[in-house]
Amino acid sequence: MSGYFRKTFAKIAASTAVVMAVALPAAPAAADESPDQRPDVAVGTWLAARTQPAVQLTSFSYTGTVAVPTSTINENAFQQLTQQAVIAVQNGKIASDERSIAKWLFQRIAANVDAYLVETTPERTVEAEVGGMCTGWWVTPDGYMVTGAHCVQVGDTELNQLFAQQALAKFNEQDAKEIIKGLQGIEADEEMVKLAQQIYITFNSTHMRLRGLKQSLSVLQSLPGGGVDKTAKAVPAELVSVGESYPGKDFALLKVNGQQNLPTVPLGEDADVRTGDTLYISGFPGLVTNTPFFSLESKLEPALTEGPYNAKRSTQTGVPYIQTQAPSYHGNSGGPVFSKDGKVIGMLIAGTVSEGGEASESESFVLPVSIIKEKLGEKNIKAAQATTTTRYNEALNDYFRNYYEDALPKFREVQALFPNHPYVAKYISESQTAITAGKDESPKPMMMWVLLGGGALVLLVLGLVLARVLTRRKRPAVSYGPPAQPAYNAVPSPPWQQHQLPAGSGPGQHVNGHDHQYGSGPQYGSGPQYGPQHDPQYGSGPQYGPGPQQGSGPQYGPGPQYGSDPQYGPGPQYGSDPQYGSGPQYGSGPQYGPGGQYGQQGHYGQQGQYDQYGQPGQHPADPTRDVRYGQFAPPPDGHQQ
Repeated sequence: MSGYFRKTFAKIAASTAVVMAVALPAAPAAADESPDQRPDVAVGTWLAARTQPAVQLTSFSYTGTVAVPTSTINENAFQQLTQQAVIAVQNGKIASDERSIAKWLFQRIAANVDAYLVETTPERTVEAEVGGMCTGWWVTPDGYMVTGAHCVQVGDTELNQLFAQQALAKFNEQDAKEIIKGLQGIEADEEMVKLAQQIYITFNSTHMRLRGLKQSLSVLQSLPGGGVDKTAKAVPAELVSVGESYPGKDFALLKVNGQQNLPTVPLGEDADVRTGDTLYISGFPGLVTNTPFFSLESKLEPALTEGPYNAKRSTQTGVPYIQTQAPSYHGNSGGPVFSKDGKVIGMLIAGTVSEGGEASESESFVLPVSIIKEKLGEKNIKAAQATTTTRYNEALNDYFRNYYEDALPKFREVQALFPNHPYVAKYISESQTAITAGKDESPKPMMMWVLLGGGALVLLVLGLVLARVLTRRKRPAVSYGPPAQPAYNAVPSPPWQQHQLPAGSGPGQHVNGHDHQYGSGPQYGSGPQYGPQHDPQYGSGPQYGPGPQQGSGPQYGPGPQYGSDPQYGPGPQYGSDPQYGSGPQYGSGPQYGPGGQYGQQGHYGQQGQYDQYGQPGQHPADPTRDVRYGQFAPPPDGHQQ
C-alpha cells in the first residue's frame, strides 16, 4: 500500500505541473518592459515626456570692449549742403520755415553720413556682452551635445550688428540730442528726432571697434534637487566641432565635462519618415525665453510643436534639407526633430522670416539625421543611451498605464543615477499621490498568481485522491454463501472457488465483450501457490485440476498490477495532452474504457451497464458480478499484492 501512495503522490505532482502550465498564460500580464512601446496615450504626450529631459537650453555669448570715436561736422561739406537748401527753398521744393529746412538737411546727412561727419577725439568705450539662445540635446550620457553651427558662432558682420545694438544705444541717444541742440531754438518733432538718431546709429556702428573679444558657450542645467527651478545655472561647454551655417551643413558638437548618466534621445534614420508623416519639433522659442512674464522654471521646459513633412529639398551645394509645416521660432534652432516613434530624424536649422521679422510657419527647414551621423562619425562619437534613459522610459510607460507602484521604484532609481534630472521628482510625487488615492492598477507579480493557482490545484487533486482512497478502503464485503463441508482428508475450497464462473469466462476469454480487469492473462496463474504441485496449504491432490485454473501467467497477469500499462494507462495521468488534451482523460488503459472519459459507448463503457470502475454492473440473476476489482475478489489469506 505504501508503494501505491508513493505512485499516487508522484502523479499528483506531475498532474499539478501540467495543469499549472496550461493555466499560467491566463494570469494577468506583467507590466511592459519595453521602453519603446507606447502606452495608450497621445503620441505628443508620450513623446514630450520621454524627450524633454535630454533637450536643453543653450547659450553663446561674446564679451569685449566697444570703442566709438566722437564725431564732428565736416564744415565744408555742410556749407555746400546749406547752399543747396537755400536754392531748394527759392525754387519752392521745400517750405521756407526753419523746421522744414532742418528736416531736409537731416535727410540728406542720413543718406550719406560719412560725407558730413568725421571722427574726432575723445574715443568713448564701454564693456559689452552679446549673445543668443538656442536648443541643444544630449547624444551620449557623458556630455556630448548636438546643436546648430549658427548657435555657437556668428560672422563678423553679424557680430558687429549685435554689439552695436547692445552697446551703442546710449551713445546714439546722446549724439542725437547734441545735433538737435545745435538747431538753436527750433523745436524738434518726432520725425526730426528719429532722423537725428538714424544719423548716429549709422556713424557709430560703422566706426565702432571691438577689443578683447571673448567667446563662451554654456548649457543651462538645474542644480541637484531633481527639478528645474531658480537654482538652474549655466554650465560651461567646449566646442568640439562646427560646420557651416545654413544653407551649409549647419551642425555643431559640444562637450560638457564631468557628466555621467545624462538622459539622451536615440537617433533614427532618414528613411523613418517621408512626405505626409507628422514631425515633432522640440525646443525653446525665443518668444518665451526672452519675455519677462514667465518664470525661469517655465522658460526651461521645451515646447513641442508638430506638423507634416512637406517635401525634401536640396541646396545648390547639394546639402539636403526637409521642409516641414511644424511651427518653429527664433530659439528653436538646433532642436531635435522626432518621428512618431520617438527617434531623432533631423535637427531644426532655419525658417523663413517675413518682412516684419516674423517667422513664417510651414517653412521650417530640418537638417536630416544622416548629416548628423556623418558629423558625429568624423569625431568618432557614437550616440549611446544610459540606464537613466532606459529606466525613465520604462517608468513612464508604467506611469501612463496607471501602474504607479511599478513605476515608483524605477523613478527613484533614475533620481539616484542622475540627481539633476529635471522632471523625475515631479513624477515621484505624482506616483505617490496616486497610490495613496487608490488609483494604482499595477498587475500582481506572476509568481503570486502561480502560487495561488498552483495551491488551489494541489488542494483539489489531494481532495479527490483522498476521497478515492477512502472509498476503496470502505468497499462492501463480497458474500459467498454458506461454505460446503469438505470431504475427509481434503482441503476446504477457497471462497472464490465456491462461485461458478460465468459462461465463457475461462482463460483468455471475455465477459460481455471485455477482458478481465487485471489483464488479458488469467487472474491466478499456475505457479506453486495455486498450481498442481504439492502445496502444503491446500493438499497434494489436484484441487484445481491439472491445468491452470485461471491462467498460466503470474498471480495478477503478466502485466503490472492493473493491466499491461501503468496504473492508468500508458499516457500521462490525465491524458497525452496537458490538462484535458486530445488523449483519453484517464489514459487508454482498461480501467475506464479505451476512449473518452468513461469509454466510447454507453454510460460507463462500450456496451451494457457497468459499475463505477468500468466492469459489468450488478445483475440480479448473477451475484458473481458484484465484484469490485473484476470477476473475483482478492484472496482473503493475505496474498494480495
